[in-house]
Amino acid sequence: MHILKFEDIIAWQKSQIFAGEIYDAFGDLKDWDFRNQICRASVSMSNNIAEGFDRSSNAEFVRFLYFSLGSASEVKSMLYLSLRLKYLTIEKQQILLNDVTEISKIITGLIKSLKK
Repeated sequence: MHILKFEDIIAWQKSQIFAGEIYDAFGDLKDWDFRNQICRASVSMSNNIAEGFDRSSNAEFVRFLYFSLGSASEVKSMLYLSLRLKYLTIEKQQILLNDVTEISKIITGLIKSLKK
């Protein structure tokens, strides 16, 4: 199957939903710097997929997928910190960690398929 537009990429779709979940989880947080950083990193996940898709080559797309993967790792790191800072319950943190880990696996699979 050939993907015609970035909106059809499952990793992009799930990243968009995930960014909304992050905004919901941290929207009322008084620590503006933390909230801003985790929200920006979550948005970067889908934005880099979209931007990379419309680049001129698979190599460029892969490069942007790695950027997306890096943003996912940044979000993961912040989710661990959010528990230490008592910004989230362990239950909510685990749900978000599971979601971002799933997205990371999908992105990794996409990278592998494009490198063939």
